[in-house]
Amino acid sequence: MSARWGDSRVDVTLVKAGRTKIRYPAVVVADDGTRITVRAPWAGDGVKDFGFVRFEPGDVFTEYYWRDRWYAVKEVRAGDGTLKGWYTDITRPARVSGGELVVEDLDLDLWVSADGALVLRLDEDEFAASGLTERDPRAAEQAEHALDTLELLARQGRFTRLLD
Repeated sequence: MSARWGDSRVDVTLVKAGRTKIRYPAVVVADDGTRITVRAPWAGDGVKDFGFVRFEPGDVFTEYYWRDRWYAVKEVRAGDGTLKGWYTDITRPARVSGGELVVEDLDLDLWVSADGALVLRLDEDEFAASGLTERDPRAAEQAEHALDTLELLARQGRFTRLLD
């Protein structure tokens, strides 16, 4: 069943280690009851240069969240519409309630460049240091499986099929 959004806005809240990491408003593009798609401008302060991509004011993120999957995919475009690539957060499944979309970041990330040539696993050291493997082994296993699956899809050129 599809959610009803009234003004088609939602606050996206990314939680990490029990604390709100970032919260920002987004426009709901679609919600089929399993996947919710939102669009928002870059919500960070200034420019974030990862070395392989820069997120900067004017960038637009189309973000895909699933209520039954352990990841969220963010399509990143420059202000002129040029595709930069996809940044994937490994998360617990999204929860939507009362105009708020909440995801818990589990530290692992994946970057896929616009041409698919660059596929990078990120923050594995943070994941190892988080203690999730000891604290919640099932969640850690789900997170590692999600990252492995997404990396395989990206390397096979099938990553964008997730977004169809």
